[in-house]
Amino acid sequence: MQRRRLPHFASDAIASAGPILSNALRRDYRTSAAPREMIGGTPLAGFIKAAIASALSNFPLTFLLVGLLFSAIAIARAARPVGSALVVEKLLAWHVFWVIGVAFFYNFVMHAFFGRMAAAFIGWADSPFQFEVATASLGFSVVGFLAAFRSFDLRLAAIVGAGLFTLGAAAGHVYQMATTHNFAPGNAGVIFYMDIFIPLFGFLLLWLQRRCEASRGGAPVQSRAE
Repeated sequence: MQRRRLPHFASDAIASAGPILSNALRRDYRTSAAPREMIGGTPLAGFIKAAIASALSNFPLTFLLVGLLFSAIAIARAARPVGSALVVEKLLAWHVFWVIGVAFFYNFVMHAFFGRMAAAFIGWADSPFQFEVATASLGFSVVGFLAAFRSFDLRLAAIVGAGLFTLGAAAGHVYQMATTHNFAPGNAGVIFYMDIFIPLFGFLLLWLQRRCEASRGGAPVQSRAE
């Protein structure tokens, strides 16, 4: 049987998950002779594996999008009329929950239990500092979960603390790219851009909420996990 080559968009998505997973998926694609259901010329099983690998490898972007999705659902379910203050409230609450609470817990798990894999993804050697990164991530995660549906001040603390961490990480990535030419996916890929974009987006949401509260005479919008 003549081998078929993966489409370019599928190869790019698979490669983003790292060389080990990429080689495993390509080997499975080429050696399996069993008929498979197709989506746009790509085997369904390979497509799903590549999508999951890409989502997990680029987890800050994934959880950012999930937070926006939950915000949209909460806004759609809210009583009408929906004002700008409520929109900002839902965006901020679910942003803190997913992008800080869930994402940093995921980061804790990866560095605490899969440190060698996490280091290879960033292009670094494994070291005992992995556990310190893990515990720092766990601290940010706990604050994120506590702050998500609470006061402005708690959300401010959650976003500023995590934001300084990721902005510092982005500076480190730039230094590694400039001095060691480290362009591994975890050092120069989507995660690098999210390290910069996510805290800026969080600061924007905080500013918008403070502005909305000022227009309401300082009265906050009550938030619940809905």
